[in-house]
Amino acid sequence: MHLGFRVLLAFFVLAGLTAWFVLRVVFSEVKPAVREVVEELLVDTAYLVAELSAEPLAAGVDGPALQRLAAQLQRLGQREVDARIWGMAKLRLDLRIYLTDAQGKVLVDTGTPSSVGQDYSAWNDVRRTLRGEYGARSSRARPEDPSSLVMQVAAPVRDAEGRLLGVASVGKPTASLDRFIARTERRVFLLGLALFIASLVLGGLVTAWLIWNVRRLRAYAHSVQAGAGQGAPQLAGELGELARAMDAMRLRLEDRSRWEQRVRALTHELKSPLTGLRGAGELLQEPLPEADRERFARQVVEQSERLQQLVERLLALSRLEAQEHLSQQPLRLDMLLQQVLDELAPRLAQRGLHVERQLDPVTLSGDPELLALMLHNLLGNAIDFAPAGSRLDISLQRQGSAFSLSLRDRGPGVPPELLADLGQPWRASVRPDGRRGSGLGLAIARQVALLHRAALDFENAKPGLRVRFTGSSQNP
Repeated sequence: MHLGFRVLLAFFVLAGLTAWFVLRVVFSEVKPAVREVVEELLVDTAYLVAELSAEPLAAGVDGPALQRLAAQLQRLGQREVDARIWGMAKLRLDLRIYLTDAQGKVLVDTGTPSSVGQDYSAWNDVRRTLRGEYGARSSRARPEDPSSLVMQVAAPVRDAEGRLLGVASVGKPTASLDRFIARTERRVFLLGLALFIASLVLGGLVTAWLIWNVRRLRAYAHSVQAGAGQGAPQLAGELGELARAMDAMRLRLEDRSRWEQRVRALTHELKSPLTGLRGAGELLQEPLPEADRERFARQVVEQSERLQQLVERLLALSRLEAQEHLSQQPLRLDMLLQQVLDELAPRLAQRGLHVERQLDPVTLSGDPELLALMLHNLLGNAIDFAPAGSRLDISLQRQGSAFSLSLRDRGPGVPPELLADLGQPWRASVRPDGRRGSGLGLAIARQVALLHRAALDFENAKPGLRVRFTGSSQNP
């Protein structure tokens, strides 16, 4: 089961259970709450009727005052009204009012006039009120019909001296409240359903966002596993912290892998000169003709110089890769290039190489020592691969705010399958003298170019190899 489906299912179950529980609690509380409010109003009405009935009852149960009150209460029950209560129409009064004497005998009944004269002293509302307690009851007007329930609340009727004259009871059928209760429950249900759907939509969006980010992290992890990690995705919160931690781990693993490869390559590169040194040393321990002794001694010096050059270049590359900031200053690249050519003049003369140069004045901001190191390595590589007596073409051109330095030799070039790897350590073609280079010189040159935010490109010139060093210049 996919993670997204699990999260969405868990959110759906949680939201559904929450909605069901809340709606059930609300529905179980709506009807009792409405009836409590109505009962409180019935208490007020019962005491109002009891107060209005005090004088007629005190004047006598057969007196005209009580008869007038009975007629008024009957007309009240038959009166038509036109009231709009929160959008619902009320067309008649549905109160049931009856009066009893001090023994519980019915004197007036607006709901059932035929009950006049009956004994209601057994009903809870009348019986408890006659005993001085709070009298209320809920009874069915028709025992077989649950919807005929009537709420009845009574109040004592007393004269001016406080003597109990009778009971005034006011009732209201619950059927008149059901439509209000039903409407409230319907509104609560629709609101709960809307909130439930909204929570599901929100949960879906959150789940989609979470899964999308998790999949980005997964894709990044797969790219790292495939060796193509290009940087962690930009995420917020804990996922962002996880992405940055993964990126830091990737960098550490790549650095470790890179150095493991370099150690293996260095071991391979050291194997040949060390073997030569050991062989020459063993032979020098034996009696040898002077010519052989000189040849083996020269071999020891050459292999030692090769080892020294490897170590020095590897240390230089390591320092450059660890370097983050340059000590930059304005300098003339054309003058620096001329200086390097002057320093390499003996090697050029030894190989009989002719340099064809075209140098525009170019000013840039950089580190003169590092740039000189890069130029030494590029020119030294060209000298090693150029045929004796051939020509080197050097061109330095300024193009607006940019410059382009081009160096071409007339050597054998580079096999196409190695061209893309030039500038990487231990990626080099075989020299004309049969030796295989380490590639550290071009790797140092590329790293210097990167530190100066410049580009170093290689291409076969047929014949030879062309190196381009391009970047931004400062107009003088």
